[in-house]
Amino acid sequence: MNVIEIDKLTKDFNGLRAVDGISFSVKEGEIFGLLGPNGAGKTTTINMLATMLMPTSGTAKVCGIDVRQDQDSVRRYIGIVFQDPALDDQLTGEENLDFHARMYGMESKIRKKRIDNVLEIVELKDRAKDIVSKYSGGMRRRLEIARGLMHYPKVLFLDEPTLGLDAQTRRVIWNYILKLNKRENITIILTTHYMEEADYLCNRVAIIDHGKILAIGMPSKLKKLVGEDMISLSTYDNMKLKKVMAKMKWIRNMKLHDNFLDIYTESGEKRIPIIIREAESNGIEVKSVNLRKPTLEDVFLHYTGKTIREHEASSPDRLRQHIRIRHRKTW
Repeated sequence: MNVIEIDKLTKDFNGLRAVDGISFSVKEGEIFGLLGPNGAGKTTTINMLATMLMPTSGTAKVCGIDVRQDQDSVRRYIGIVFQDPALDDQLTGEENLDFHARMYGMESKIRKKRIDNVLEIVELKDRAKDIVSKYSGGMRRRLEIARGLMHYPKVLFLDEPTLGLDAQTRRVIWNYILKLNKRENITIILTTHYMEEADYLCNRVAIIDHGKILAIGMPSKLKKLVGEDMISLSTYDNMKLKKVMAKMKWIRNMKLHDNFLDIYTESGEKRIPIIIREAESNGIEVKSVNLRKPTLEDVFLHYTGKTIREHEASSPDRLRQHIRIRHRKTW
């Protein structure tokens, strides 16, 4: 059963197309990731699904309900954790959850039981009475996830759930996300520009850039699209080496970026001596060689010609301020 269904969804802002005719569906209980750089259209897509922005064209349904036609019903089925902090840090953790539950009209007995339940899920029960200003960044993020679960949503949207957190805390949050997915049997849609996050958490990933979805699939299958192994070389003439290697039929793909030539192939360890020999016979000095399995970063590079880091450096997020204002006005 699909809980999210999107068909040719588009969003324009003053002549700028932020989301460009995307289509995909998400199954019940799935963790689905929108992977791409800042400004790719990830947050805008989430905002339309969460009824905070109206689509310019196309359709989107959440739990079978059209986001245009019945926004109140959609909101009863969803929870959302915003990219920007949205807690009251002068209230306790428990008070933040209680306030959120009251906004949804939850009765007192149900409210108190649910607060205990979600605090247990994110392991903050012993800090429930503490003021949020005393929480660490990771604890605040866990509390925001708990708040998103308060009203028993069927779908939880996580917009860059570990942005700004250190690597160790990020891994802790990942484990909480996996736990609540299984324990609550909840469908999770997350946006991220962290490749390892998408790989670790998601059953399927949609790679998105400039408002368009370039590929959708299981992370393992997407990585196989670019080859079994990746050989990354740094030489004094990468372009010449690329031309030399173009005659090799066992090469599936080659990419030039960041002063490196990436060669995608099978049995990479057997191909390295051949590459070195060809380079030397053509007067090309090899500075370094690295062999590894493809990552989602390589998949992104395969489809766009740039890494996410390069995209973010060249394409500043022009929509974030506009969308942030709409968040506060409409939610």
